[in-house]
Amino acid sequence: MASMIRVEHLTYIYNEGMPDATTALDDVSFEVEQGDFVGIIGSTGSGKSTLIAHMNGLNKPTAGKVYIDGRDIWADPAKIREFRFMVGLVFQYPEYQLFEETCYKDIAFGPKNMGLSEEEIDRRVHEAAAFVGLDEALLQRSPFELSGGQKRRVAVAGVMAMEPRILVLDEPAAGLDPEGRDTILEQVKQYHKKTGTTVLLVSHSMEDIAKYANRVIVMDQRRIAMYDEVAKVFARAPELLALGLSVPQVTKIFLKLREMGLDIPTDVYTVPYAVKTILEARRRRESGSLLLPPQNAPAGAAKGGEGAC
Repeated sequence: MASMIRVEHLTYIYNEGMPDATTALDDVSFEVEQGDFVGIIGSTGSGKSTLIAHMNGLNKPTAGKVYIDGRDIWADPAKIREFRFMVGLVFQYPEYQLFEETCYKDIAFGPKNMGLSEEEIDRRVHEAAAFVGLDEALLQRSPFELSGGQKRRVAVAGVMAMEPRILVLDEPAAGLDPEGRDTILEQVKQYHKKTGTTVLLVSHSMEDIAKYANRVIVMDQRRIAMYDEVAKVFARAPELLALGLSVPQVTKIFLKLREMGLDIPTDVYTVPYAVKTILEARRRRESGSLLLPPQNAPAGAAKGGEGAC
């Protein structure tokens, strides 16, 4: 499958040449295939937000290249606007970007700037509102009359209405209650499934990344520390913890069980997968113990521990 995003040796320095120059990204390279849903995690200051701001040209590389759909986005600076329509960026607390007098006009703002017909704009507004679960009756109301969760939906719908090839979200569920967070992220996932849009999701919630993404970029010290499928990244849970990151609670439980001597995998990162793993472990009890042999003990030394599980 073709790469939708290709980043080559990307370095970004804030205030380059000044006494307070700060390197925010240091020689970062990776590729994202078309249709992928990639989670981006990392501690504060690791470079996550700086990285995604390069996807539509808000940041210009100090060194290196960013390719979108095979094109260097800075090859011709006069065409950077094209990439800002191809890559939709939802900032953290996007409701602060709302400014129009009605929700309809706010959602229509991007498509209108694309020069689309009124009929096409109207179709996109209603379709995007439906994607985020925004009631039609709210479209003619001021966004400032809505709840925090509803405002967030309007802001996300405004980006979806541009029908970007790539959707980039920076902590889209920040500040929402658990129900609101699940609603927003589930709507993004359904949008991804229906449209095939490539999605990048920055989040501090390991549970959210585990539930929605299929690949994960782990940022550390302005570089990429890991980039792999979700299961393979969370299988390296001790390394993630050593980087000062969290892991899903269910992963922590399985790590603890492993420490207690149970022969179970540690790449468990969702509750359904945990249930499946436990059921498989119960079946294995019929053929031997789940207890790991003590260190320096010969294989098989721990057989017979039927009460292990």
